[in-house]
Amino acid sequence: MAKSRSEQMADRLRELQASSPDIEASAIVSIDGLSIASAMPQNVEEDRVSAMSAAMLSLGDRIVQELSLGAFDQVYIRGKKGYVLLMAVGVEAVLTALARDQAKLGLIFLDMRRASEDIVKLI
Repeated sequence: MAKSRSEQMADRLRELQASSPDIEASAIVSIDGLSIASAMPQNVEEDRVSAMSAAMLSLGDRIVQELSLGAFDQVYIRGKKGYVLLMAVGVEAVLTALARDQAKLGLIFLDMRRASEDIVKLI
């Protein structure tokens, strides 16, 4: 039996986390704030993360438009214990990843870009 698109996206998220050990969790969220697929730990409230990711995507998009910086690409938030990284997946979704505080962001963004290119084909 063929896998659904959501299952294929979840598989791609697990591949992303396997290729980047500094990524602790990831999700694909619609621009409306609904979870499309995720690889989040059970202690994370997926619905809240999805809604906040969509809000950050919207805010980032408005800021780059207002400042004439071109199309929105990515946003990252740094906390003392790690990062929340957001990357556009086409115009329909956002790829959200949680990374450790010692993560090499350049490599993670490269891996996220590759995953985003794969995922946009499934949306």
